[in-house]
Amino acid sequence: MKKILFPIIIMCWMTSVSAQNLTHYKAIVKELSSAKYQGRGYEKNGVVKAGKYVAEEFRRSGVSEVTFQPFTVNINTFPGDLEMSVDGKKLRPGADFVMREYSPGSHGSYPLFYVDTLHYDSKRLFEELEKPEHKDAFVVCDFWFTYRHSADFKRLQSKDGCQNAGLIYTWDTPLKFYLAYADKVVAKPIIWVSADFPKDAKNIQVNIEQKMLENFESSNVIAKVSGERHDSCYVFTAHYDHLGRLGRSLYFPGANDNASGTAAIITLAEHYARHKPLFDVYFIAFAGEDSGLHGSTFFVEHPLFPLRSIRYLFNLDMIGDNNPIQYCEVSDPGITGFALMQQLNESHHYFKAFSRGVLAANSDHYPFAEREVPCIMFENEQGDAFIHYHTANDNWKNAIFTTYEPIFKLVTDYVEEVSIPKR
Repeated sequence: MKKILFPIIIMCWMTSVSAQNLTHYKAIVKELSSAKYQGRGYEKNGVVKAGKYVAEEFRRSGVSEVTFQPFTVNINTFPGDLEMSVDGKKLRPGADFVMREYSPGSHGSYPLFYVDTLHYDSKRLFEELEKPEHKDAFVVCDFWFTYRHSADFKRLQSKDGCQNAGLIYTWDTPLKFYLAYADKVVAKPIIWVSADFPKDAKNIQVNIEQKMLENFESSNVIAKVSGERHDSCYVFTAHYDHLGRLGRSLYFPGANDNASGTAAIITLAEHYARHKPLFDVYFIAFAGEDSGLHGSTFFVEHPLFPLRSIRYLFNLDMIGDNNPIQYCEVSDPGITGFALMQQLNESHHYFKAFSRGVLAANSDHYPFAEREVPCIMFENEQGDAFIHYHTANDNWKNAIFTTYEPIFKLVTDYVEEVSIPKR
């Protein structure tokens, strides 16, 4: 009887541990995406509050040490009034319009000028805009058309390029807000609007407050679990910052982007604190990712341990989804390790397949890849949560947890596999 019960007890205990990790993981995602942190951005110190919470969660997990690495950024924000009407009809922030992150504020009533994209002539466009009846107009055009004629529209954005007051670009829904170029402010406001923006409106009324925050201080949060050996290490990273607020009432919760990855590295820290690793393991929660990889760039320029000591770095960004095809990007020195991950995936069926993309400056692995660190970025694209990317609907209500456990098992199995002495 005891021989039968013992395996059952062990199996129940293992199931309980797995469930507990998932429960803790969900609790962290829910907390970080709550209104308390206001989108983990710069208004109301959301990112600073979130950094303190992440540090406390690392401490509670039982790690050897936790360190703050402060750095500063200049960041453009829209903390106050954010109002826009078209011919008297009020539009909704986040749903009907968003600001381009490097826009100045704007206040007043302005005529609208629609670009003729079917019979486009650059010279004629500027001649028309210099006419008195179009003075101080907001120029309206489809975004992708402006992308194809970027030189003309950059001129329209400049102070001396034309007498227009601003630009309105139509964009597919859902509208998305970005911070990647928020360290500057251009001469004229740029507003992205939904595709159903009126095609023949006469004027707009705007009341948009903007504030540039100079030398705003936030911090990378670094935790360490000491291993049996200290000559090299593994690193798990995720960014805990997000987009923050847009206006007085709208904030971006960022449940998938990237409370999901942050929660994962905290539970990984908990795992390794309970199961002493062979090599040291670091867990880095970066700030400043959504505003241009500021935190990870600062770290590689001021590393707290030698970059050459990194055996492999795993960057977890937006893993809260349900696509069975796992997207990834791999540095050149990380190819050998990726081949082993593919073998492990074939044996254990974590995912249906991997989709390896071109290495790009789209997340915190990139500054490490530029310095020849073996690394991989996991990001679950095209799942049901991805449609909410960079919108206010990336929230707890729409959170998905399907890919957490496969990622957790893949990376921990990889570290265990390469740490076993070969005979």
